[in-house]
Amino acid sequence: MKFDLTQKQAYAYLKLKDKVCKEVGYGGAAGGGKSILGCFWVLTQCIDYPGTAWVIGRKELTNLKKTTLLSFFQVLQILDISPERLFRLNSQTNTMDFHNGSKIFLMDMSKQPSDPLYTRFGGLELTGAFIDESNENDLMAIEILKTRLGRCKNKEYNLIPKLLETFNPSKNHVYTRYYKPFKDQKLPDHRIFITALATDNPYLDYSYIEQLKNADKVTRERLLYGNFEYDDDPTKLFEYEKILDIFSGVYPEGPQEQNYLTCDVARKGKDKTVVMIWKGLQIQKIYTEDISDLRMLSKRIEQFCIIDKIPFSNVIIDEDGLGGGVVDNLKEFRPQVKGFINNSSAIETEYTKKFHNYANLKTQCYFKLQELVNKGKIGCLEVPLEIKELIIQDLEQIAQKDPDKERKIQLVGKEEMKEKLGRSPDFSDTMMMRMYFEVRGTYTPFIA
Repeated sequence: MKFDLTQKQAYAYLKLKDKVCKEVGYGGAAGGGKSILGCFWVLTQCIDYPGTAWVIGRKELTNLKKTTLLSFFQVLQILDISPERLFRLNSQTNTMDFHNGSKIFLMDMSKQPSDPLYTRFGGLELTGAFIDESNENDLMAIEILKTRLGRCKNKEYNLIPKLLETFNPSKNHVYTRYYKPFKDQKLPDHRIFITALATDNPYLDYSYIEQLKNADKVTRERLLYGNFEYDDDPTKLFEYEKILDIFSGVYPEGPQEQNYLTCDVARKGKDKTVVMIWKGLQIQKIYTEDISDLRMLSKRIEQFCIIDKIPFSNVIIDEDGLGGGVVDNLKEFRPQVKGFINNSSAIETEYTKKFHNYANLKTQCYFKLQELVNKGKIGCLEVPLEIKELIIQDLEQIAQKDPDKERKIQLVGKEEMKEKLGRSPDFSDTMMMRMYFEVRGTYTPFIA
């Protein structure tokens, strides 16, 4: 079959056919031929290896049928192959049943309330999979789907299980799994990332590139230049460039600034305990550890306060979950220590009553943090590059939930953020708690 692939598509196709690479990330910008590549690969595999089983997945089945499936039929048209010669499309089961016994499952990969753990993937026995617009999907869906690969005739045909993910720039799991390790030259041997831009595609209508050139800056950076460091989500609280200013070393200092300590205590899994020492609005030190002995952590916090001359009244600790034990330990002898309960009521002032109706204290403090970051008042001394990048990733995921709905202002939930990041936003939460003292400092009881 003759099919003119671009240079980048041809390279990706070779990786999809080799015996080493198991996961291929392809894309980085609009117009790079992502869907065409995925559809061509799955189609040729079905033809070349009778009886194999494949998934073409996207977050929503309706979008898959409107976009990715159209690309599949476009590939058939280019190859001058009538669909009826190869398969029967069953719209009720959303499968393509090939006459040679191969099968393609058109998969809705969205998280459904009735199936939060994606148990519907459990019975699949697949040879390989193609996920289009992988950045739109939850990481859990991808990880569970991967466990179903390599179960259908892979040994018979000597095929290793392959996963192709195509995506545009996004600051979520595709950034941490593909782009960041690629940029740092730390990609594992079983994974590869291939950048494909609109300008790499000689078959693309040039007017489309001109359209991207005339778009706003964020759209140009992401969809034309494939820049993963920009995000165009209007619900996000923090802009990338403003976040970078935190580490610039240029920020105002107030007179006789007090020292503070904020602490987010690890709950489970990949969560970290994070302790930040502040001078005014400047982070002086950051301590992290994976697992915490609550009494040992309580003693360390006392030591930090003594060494860095932090009044215990300027100490605040996340009281939800295991953090409540640390607060209890400290309050036994240091009653000034404060516990932070995320879902407690926002501190009500005349200003908030008139202008902002926050759903809870956490939301109120994050919006205060946004205000001070945008004013360039939040600073952070030199920290290891790894921690700096974690802070940036955390802050970029903080977003307002359903801003168009008429209800109290609230943020996207932590569980949703964890699905995007692949971990808990421990560092941004530790920064956010420092804002309690700023909000409380301007507190005056509101009298109706």
